[in-house]
Amino acid sequence: MVVPDTGTHEGGVLSQTLVAIGRIAVSLFVPIVAFVILWAGFMFLRDSNAPQGIIALVAIIWGVGGVAMLFWVTDWVVNRTPLHVAKKLQPFVFVGPALVILTWYLFLPTMRSLYLSFFDAQSKNFVGLANYVFAFTDSKMLESFLNNLLWIVLGTGGAVGFGLLIALLADRSKLEKVFKSLIFMPMAISFVGAGVIWRFVYAYKPAGEDQIGLLNALVTLFGADPQAWFTLRPWNNVFLIVILIWLQTGYAMVIISAALKGVPSSIIEAGRIDGASELRIIRSIIIPFIASTLLTVSTTIIIISLKIFDIVFTMTNGNFGTEVIASMQYKQMFRFYHYGRGSAIAIVLVIAVIPVMWYNLRQFSKREGF
Repeated sequence: MVVPDTGTHEGGVLSQTLVAIGRIAVSLFVPIVAFVILWAGFMFLRDSNAPQGIIALVAIIWGVGGVAMLFWVTDWVVNRTPLHVAKKLQPFVFVGPALVILTWYLFLPTMRSLYLSFFDAQSKNFVGLANYVFAFTDSKMLESFLNNLLWIVLGTGGAVGFGLLIALLADRSKLEKVFKSLIFMPMAISFVGAGVIWRFVYAYKPAGEDQIGLLNALVTLFGADPQAWFTLRPWNNVFLIVILIWLQTGYAMVIISAALKGVPSSIIEAGRIDGASELRIIRSIIIPFIASTLLTVSTTIIIISLKIFDIVFTMTNGNFGTEVIASMQYKQMFRFYHYGRGSAIAIVLVIAVIPVMWYNLRQFSKREGF
């Protein structure tokens, strides 16, 4: 009978434990050192007296390279840990920073806005639901709700409709890439930039003066009087929505076009053999086949329509009956300095967006997007 050497066994367990503790300590120490180095570099750049261009260039290189180095170092260190530990740590290494950023810049400000929405203008006295009563009873707020509804219906319908039409037509053309590039090009323009561009389209000068606005130049060319388009209620909202359609049609076209290429050609050919017209094929075969894509694109543009601010602020500043929820929130917060009402309107906007976002994420998960 062999008696096990318990002393040797206990010594082996102790050494393995010390090695594991050492690896964990290194896993914590190395990323912390890398982060401190990055932070010191940014502090040096912030306090530097070098030219702004050089500081910006170094900051970009330092930031991108530093983040890449931080990820690489952290991943390398995690891989030095025991396999079962590494598998648990790796998801947090790559997803953790994004979650921290979302928490810091999205979740915490939302919670703070929710807290402030129950207080008065100076965030000192508790007023209960008074700010929410204002949000749902004030005449300007009711106007903004109706306008946002108009943006959702016309903006989403127009962008998705034109995107589908252009995708169907472009896929049958030899110049498909050229046409798609031209339609997609406005996506590269910011909403503020688009607002500035379209101000020149809608620009107005009194009759008898040279019209610098494209639309009024065409109107006067045919002998009609120029119009102050931004003051024509409720059509001025439609004129603004046209800008959203111009911007988002390219996005809708690209996504829908990718879905169209997944429609089996055999089904389309079978429909043509049976004598179905092109419109019938589109209505009965193509649209049902890409219905989930159409819904995903629509919900994305609905979210954009709910949060619309830049175009309205740049074009009309919410005047002449063009207020939207976001512009009202901005004015209450930064023009009237009523932080309670501004926070309440922001929470209303968040609540309005959440169901659409939840549906969008649900559709992605069904298609194994996650």
